[in-house]
Amino acid sequence: MGGNQNGRIAELQSVHKRDLSSRWWDFGGDLVIRTDRYIRLASDTPSQSGWIFSRIPLSATNWEIEFEFEIQGRGHLHGDGFALWITKDRAKPGNVFGHTDRFEGLGIFFDTYKNNRPGVVFPYVMGMWGDGKIPYDSDNDGKANEIGGCSARGIRGATIKPRARLTFIQDHSLTLDLQYKAADTWTQCFKLEASNLPGNVPNGLKLPSTSYLGLSAHTGELSDNFDIISLTTNNLQQAAAKKNRQGQKKRKNRKNEGGGGSWLGFFFKIFLFAAVVVGGFYGYKAYKAHQNNNNIRFKGF
Repeated sequence: MGGNQNGRIAELQSVHKRDLSSRWWDFGGDLVIRTDRYIRLASDTPSQSGWIFSRIPLSATNWEIEFEFEIQGRGHLHGDGFALWITKDRAKPGNVFGHTDRFEGLGIFFDTYKNNRPGVVFPYVMGMWGDGKIPYDSDNDGKANEIGGCSARGIRGATIKPRARLTFIQDHSLTLDLQYKAADTWTQCFKLEASNLPGNVPNGLKLPSTSYLGLSAHTGELSDNFDIISLTTNNLQQAAAKKNRQGQKKRKNRKNEGGGGSWLGFFFKIFLFAAVVVGGFYGYKAYKAHQNNNNIRFKGF
C-alpha cells in the first residue's frame, strides 16, 4: 500500500474515547474493540451478537469496499457467521447474523455453520438483496434468498488474514472477490450483471437512495471469534474522473486532491493500522473494548 503510512498509523494509534464518541458511528451489543488489533463483532462464546453502523448515509453511486478479517475459535464445531450490510435501515439488531430480518438493501453473509443445504460445503459466502418484506431463509441457510455465492472452505482459520472485495456499479454489476488461499491471490465468489439478474433482485441493480454501511455477527450454541482488521473504500466514479484529469493534464500537484469519495472521506475514519490512505482510498477504524485492561466498552456512540 502507498500513501503516508507512518502518519496514518500514528493517527490510528492515538485514538481516544472522545474520538469514538463521535458523529461517525453507532455500535452495540457484544462488540469488542482492541484498538491495536481488531474490531471483534462477536466472541467465541455462545449467544453473542454485535454490530457497528455508520451514522452518515452513502452518497456514492459506484463504489468498492475491501476489508480484512479473521474467523477463528477454540472448537471444531463453530458458528454462526458475520455480515456486511448496505441497507436502508441502520443499527437495528436482529437474528440475521446480528442484524434485523426483512431488511431493504444488500447483505453479504459469511456463514460458518451448515443447517440444511445438502451438497453445499461450508463455510459459505452469499449475497442477499432484500426488499424489506421477504425474510431470510434461515432453515435452509439462505437458499431461497441467494443472489450469488460460493463455498469458502479454509476461510476459517486461514493461514493468511482473509480479505473480501465488494464492487458495485449501479445498473451494471455487483462483484464479490475473496482472498484466503494465498496472499495476493483473489478468487471471484460471484458476479451479477444487470443484463442477467436472478428474479430475487428487485428493481434491477439499484440500492435504496439512502443506504448505510454496517457490519454485524452472531453466535448461537456454537461460536467463533469474528474480527474485522481493516477496511478500505473507493468511490469508483470519482477515482475514474481523477484518473482522466491526470491523464489529460499531467499535473503532479493534483495528487493531493485524493478522492476516496465524498461518502467515504468521513466513513471508516478510525479503522485499524492496516487501513491507510491509498490514492483514492480512505481507511477507517472504530473501536470498543472492556473498561478493564485499559480498553473501552460501549453500547453505542
